[in-house]
Amino acid sequence: MDAVTGKVAPKVGLDRSKTGRKKGTPNKTTALLKDAIIKAAEAVGEDGEGHEGLVGYLKRVAKEDVKAFSSLLGKVLPLQVTGDNDGPLQILVYPEDRSV
Repeated sequence: MDAVTGKVAPKVGLDRSKTGRKKGTPNKTTALLKDAIIKAAEAVGEDGEGHEGLVGYLKRVAKEDVKAFSSLLGKVLPLQVTGDNDGPLQILVYPEDRSV
């Protein structure tokens, strides 16, 4: 322990860059949990019996829990929306009595 700062000095010779997982290696627990969640949603489906699998389950969530579904939707939509050819987005507003 350093008498001035009160901190413990790191052990000499311990190279932290050579310990643990390699960069980019997914956590096994996280991957297993994601897989289990998807399998469970597929098994439940839209009707509780697996009808339409994962898509059916998401349809059901969209109908029954709009807030949760909106949160999911926000996570999968792109963060930035652009117009044609990556140009600015054009928003056209029409009067109510005009048909498009």
